[in-house]
This record gives sequence, C-alpha cells and structure tokens, in this order.
Amino acid sequence: MTAAIYLKRANVNVLLLDNDAPGGLLNKINLIENYPGFTKISGPDLAYNLYEQVQNLGIEIRYGKVIDIDNHNVITDIETISCNKIIIAIGRRARKLDNTNNLSNVSYCVTCDANLYKDKTVAIVVNNETINDAIYLANICNKVIVLSKEKIDETKIFQDNIEIYSDCVIKTLKSENNILKKIITENNEFEVSGLFISMGYEPNSEFLNLIEKDNNYILVNNKMQTNIDYIFACGDIIKKDVYQLTTAAADATIAALNVKKELMK
Repeated sequence: MTAAIYLKRANVNVLLLDNDAPGGLLNKINLIENYPGFTKISGPDLAYNLYEQVQNLGIEIRYGKVIDIDNHNVITDIETISCNKIIIAIGRRARKLDNTNNLSNVSYCVTCDANLYKDKTVAIVVNNETINDAIYLANICNKVIVLSKEKIDETKIFQDNIEIYSDCVIKTLKSENNILKKIITENNEFEVSGLFISMGYEPNSEFLNLIEKDNNYILVNNKMQTNIDYIFACGDIIKKDVYQLTTAAADATIAALNVKKELMK
C-alpha cells in the first residue's frame, strides 16, 4: 500500500492487487509500539488507516491469487493483467505444522482467535522469537501449554498459568470429527481445547520461477530491482538484514520512486 500511495501521488496509473485483507500480516499483530507517529496502535487499525489512505487517493484495488508473472503479464486465478512495471510486496506466511490442515481448532493467528478459547486450556507451538504470543494467550485462557523444539528463555514468562515444555517434539495429534483432542509428545500427553501455531514466517515466492532468490527470499539491488528489469520487490519478501514495518515502508518508497524514474525514461 505504501508503494501504491507513492506511485499514485506521482501521477502513475497503479493497480493494487491483493490476495487477502489489505495490510497482510499487520492484521494479525495485536499491538505496535515502535512505528513513528503512534505511541501505540493495533495492527488492524494501522492497516485500516493505510487502506483508507489508498481509497481516498482513488487507487484501484483488485483481488486474486497471483500464480505467475510472464513478460509484463501478471497471471492470477481470475484474470491476466498487463502492465509496464511490477512491484512484488507479498510478504511472508506463517510456518505450518504438519497434519493440521483439516483440524478446526488449530489456529495460526493468536490475536484473531484467542477469544474463542477464553477460560479454556490451549497449547501453542513457539520459538524464542514468538514467545510473546503465549503471554498474550495467558491473559485470556485458563491454561497455556507452551511446546517448543528450542530451549525457551523462561525468564520472559511471569504468568502462573503457563507451562513450558522445551526441547519438545510433537509425535501425534489425536482428533475426532476434525477437532483436535489430544497432543502427544515424546514424554507427555496434553488434552486441549485448541492449538495455536506460532513458529515465525517464511517467504511465499515459490511461484516466481524466473526471479533470482536466496532461500526463497527475492534478491534486489539498491533500487529494489530484481534480475528482471521491469520487476521490483520490497518488504519482507526480499533478502535483507532487518524485517520491520519501518523498513518495509522504506523499501516500498524506494521501489516506487525508482519505478517512476524508469517510466520517465
């Protein structure tokens, strides 16, 4: 949305193509306290502010899943869109846990679904980077069982209703009628009302076959340009050192301004 805002204000005819709610993973962040201009703001509120700005500028938004990019054509599951330049800003997706796709009480979004399990017992699969999701759940749920392959730093945990099982591997998920009932690990069995998966994120770029990548992260130069001259990329989908909202917005600004320069040649 940042890239679209800059392009529209530069009098470029821009289309914003999305596969989900505008804002992506912003909509799954409970609280943001490090974004300039806001002492604190929820992710969904920040996403809506951006969306409102996009709408006020009259930027066209369409929805569809991109399945390929070929010779200035963006091919979705709905249509094919021809364009001069493309900016890829598709971010990352949550890492999945095997054998959970058909289970109705497994969630990959703590802030979205925590209230469904108010005063109940839940489990959450985390690592040290995502342990705050367990703390968030502990304020809503009766009991939170933390499962992690890593050694969790327990000094970060103050809630009495959190149980931590480090160096833990899930062996079996037992279910009835697509509802998870029991989690079996190497040493324990847990009966739960729900399971949350919070293992971080990975790039969502497998379908981009002609673009150079490193471990599925898109490689760009200092102009945010890929190895294909008409394709740019920005945000969490690119290979870089720092993944933050502020750096994503900065990447998008650089990409948009360089697209404008290219169009003026």
